Amino acid sequence: MNDPQGRSFLTRAGSFVPDGQGNLVNAAGFFLMGCDLKNGPPAVVSNGLTGLNMVNSAHTFFQSNPSTTATLSANLDSNSPILVGAPSTTNFTSKTSVVTFDNIGNKVTVDVYMSKTAANTWDIRAYDSATAALLDTGTFLFDVSATGKGKLDAASPDTGLTFTIPGGSPFTMDFSAITQVAAGFQFKPTVDGNAPSSIDKVEFATDGTLYAIYNDGTRLASFKIPLATVPSPDNLVPEVGNVYSVGINSGNVQLDFAGNSGLGTVKSEALEQSNVDLANELTAMIESQRGYTANSKVFQTGADLLDVLVNLKR
Repeated sequence: MNDPQGRSFLTRAGSFVPDGQGNLVNAAGFFLMGCDLKNGPPAVVSNGLTGLNMVNSAHTFFQSNPSTTATLSANLDSNSPILVGAPSTTNFTSKTSVVTFDNIGNKVTVDVYMSKTAANTWDIRAYDSATAALLDTGTFLFDVSATGKGKLDAASPDTGLTFTIPGGSPFTMDFSAITQVAAGFQFKPTVDGNAPSSIDKVEFATDGTLYAIYNDGTRLASFKIPLATVPSPDNLVPEVGNVYSVGINSGNVQLDFAGNSGLGTVKSEALEQSNVDLANELTAMIESQRGYTANSKVFQTGADLLDVLVNLKR
């Protein structure tokens, strides 16, 4: 955590809310710090709290990302007849469509045509659905031996299609997991990218990654929160704001991501309960109360004896 003056602290309390600028803060206004993922995989300083950024849940507001890759889980029916004539948009074996996104978040539909041109050989073509322009084509061979079992042959001329999405970025369709077995046609793509959408909520993964959840269901990793420890946690210095500062007796801070260096994991939507044992505390209170009552009786008896002695003298 950082206070408004930029001083660094540690905290055990994981309750944060966005402030007016979208920065996640605790009840005292201290800022949650983490690693921004916009520049790629993060790295932390293992023995310090430098290089961290304020975690902001609004910096990805209405952000769109162009599609760059599609990973496919697909099957081509091995019992399909060999196509007669040249493959085209009117002469094919199977067809499907994939929705991608251009550089500003517009949806671009790519039509994929699959044609069985010979035994265990397929021609696969991608077209721009709007203009019918051919984007890329490839030839795919399948190994139907006892070893290959219908998977893509190691000698296949192509394992995917690569082209530029109209108005978008270079895009690769990975067909390496495609099969040709005696089952119906299936085509299940996983495509990255998203259209502009507002953030609905944020959530933390167990490794500390903060995901922005958009209204359209898109999940975007935006920050990764590191965990910290010291050689002697009991000697951390308590500070105002439900935070701790590193002191001489606590030892230097050690920083890493959840699950590394012996650190724990992050549990989303859960807060640490009080570590006070109510039964023991109640028992101790009763014992103290009984002891106080007994001692008060002793003082009362002593006072009565003094009164008797004073009265005897008189």
